[in-house]
Amino acid sequence: MRIIPAIDMMDGKCVRLTQGDYVQKKIYSEDPLSIAQSFEEAGLEYLHLVDLDGARSGSVQNWDVAEKIASNTHLKIDFGGGIKKESDIVKLFDLGIQQVNVGSIAVRQPRIVYAWIKKFGAEKIILSADVKNELVQINGWQEETSFTMNDLVRNFQREGLQYVTVTDINTDGMLIGPNVPLYEKLGKSFPGIKVIASGGVSSLDDVRKLKKTGIDGVIIGKAIYENKISVQDLKNM
Repeated sequence: MRIIPAIDMMDGKCVRLTQGDYVQKKIYSEDPLSIAQSFEEAGLEYLHLVDLDGARSGSVQNWDVAEKIASNTHLKIDFGGGIKKESDIVKLFDLGIQQVNVGSIAVRQPRIVYAWIKKFGAEKIILSADVKNELVQINGWQEETSFTMNDLVRNFQREGLQYVTVTDINTDGMLIGPNVPLYEKLGKSFPGIKVIASGGVSSLDDVRKLKKTGIDGVIIGKAIYENKISVQDLKNM
């Protein structure tokens, strides 16, 4: 299972939200690049980079931070937040980003994302399914849809989807443990999809429980910043 530390960006800073609430924002660093470099120095290979300003506004905002991190580390970066245009995807790949996460546009205009999967390759596009009470949320978790997670994943699987990041909003930023049954169910329902868990991880034991489900990866954010988990321990998982 891949260990993927997260950096959430707002106004060029490294922050974390609680359950996606922009009011409940905590700044952890004025310099996201130094955080990314500390992950790399600890021996981690991956990074989940989120543009919270982009997610809320509907267009990528923190270009400078993305460029700095991609240019000054060797981390394999997946980027999400506000991606709506093919030109933005091309620009992100040109910067050195490895994968992009698409959420809101995948719900509103799925055929566009189907085309991106075919054009860029299924290994480059991650479906981002942010779920609260079984329903997918979009636009920075500010809008509820009528789609269930299974509906969304099933539709994209038919179009060749390989990767999906599923965030359980009820646990995100809460440090109460991940929704393990959710990921177990996903793995059984979609054995051909590489599932990445996000939300709630608070300890190494949580990571071990997720590893037993057979999912592809786990995103860890607040637990690192609140010193519940050390990056050195994660390297040895």
